[in-house]
Amino acid sequence: MAIDLIKIILPSVIAFIVGIGFTPILTKYLYKYKMWKKKAKTVSIDGGGTPIFNSLHAEREVSTPRMGGIVIWVSVLIVTLLFWIVGHIFYGGIFTKLDFLSRDQTWIPLCILIFGAIVGLVDDVLEIRGLGGNYAGGLSLKKRLILVALISFLISLWFYFKLDVNSVNLPLMSGINIGLWFIPFFVLVTLLMYSGGVIDGIDGLAGGVFAIIFSAYSGIAFFQNQINLAAFCAVIAGSILAFLWFNIPPARFYMSETGSMALTITLAVVAFMTDSLGEGRGIAVLPIIAFPLIITTASVIIQILSKKLRGGKKVFLVAPLHHHFEAIGWPAFKVTMRYWVVSLIFAILGLILALI
Repeated sequence: MAIDLIKIILPSVIAFIVGIGFTPILTKYLYKYKMWKKKAKTVSIDGGGTPIFNSLHAEREVSTPRMGGIVIWVSVLIVTLLFWIVGHIFYGGIFTKLDFLSRDQTWIPLCILIFGAIVGLVDDVLEIRGLGGNYAGGLSLKKRLILVALISFLISLWFYFKLDVNSVNLPLMSGINIGLWFIPFFVLVTLLMYSGGVIDGIDGLAGGVFAIIFSAYSGIAFFQNQINLAAFCAVIAGSILAFLWFNIPPARFYMSETGSMALTITLAVVAFMTDSLGEGRGIAVLPIIAFPLIITTASVIIQILSKKLRGGKKVFLVAPLHHHFEAIGWPAFKVTMRYWVVSLIFAILGLILALI
């Protein structure tokens, strides 16, 4: 038990330290080369204008660097490889026991994290340069969804055919075998989690929410004796906290797509890893633990449907939901901290339900 706790906590702390140490280097580069949008967006996701959003964030949009998510995935990659290398150099000792990179628990989520980070990084670079298929530069939403769907489809095939996973678990119930439907279900869940990346819009908001979510899944994995996966999730949480240190108001940089895509699709994979594969209920509690992501995505969908079906009428002053709260007068820091509180409450609730 003691070595397991050390295996989870120590890499997380080191990831935080690595992130703190790496950030000044990244910051110098981002500001030197002016890695921010050259113009604020003028078209919303539903094709409408963005006057309210621009009144709240236009100035920061064109003066604050993007790609801050690099801090997160670089820190995770460095710490993961560090413990793997040291574990092999001093094979058979304590360092080998602390190595959490394993084929059965962490290879898949690590590869997904790096894939999402690279695709997101490409999107960020295109957006900064005003290139690509989006209205203000960057990959179009359609292209990003296709890429996420493709990689999630490939991973779902690995789960189904290689790992023989074809069911999901529910609280107080045994696994429900869904057969081949597991594959589209996997893709759908991944796309839903990816859509939750729209939560990245206020200083400190996404960082705090994601840190809590991955901490909760670290706890779930730990109690299911998936120690390597628990350590991996804890390392992600530690890296996010390093990012958050510099992202609290006023943010030094934004997480942007290279961070949000990496984290959201990795979260989906972790949820499946902690489900029937880990004899747990990682999928059933995902809507609870990731409630802030779900409700934020839902606000965008509701807004789009309302404007299309009700002759342009809106439900929210502006979507996503956190910007609506800003529009009605909540200070940005109040929105952020209340999101953190809600995230913590739902994370604890989800953790409890996962252990029943």
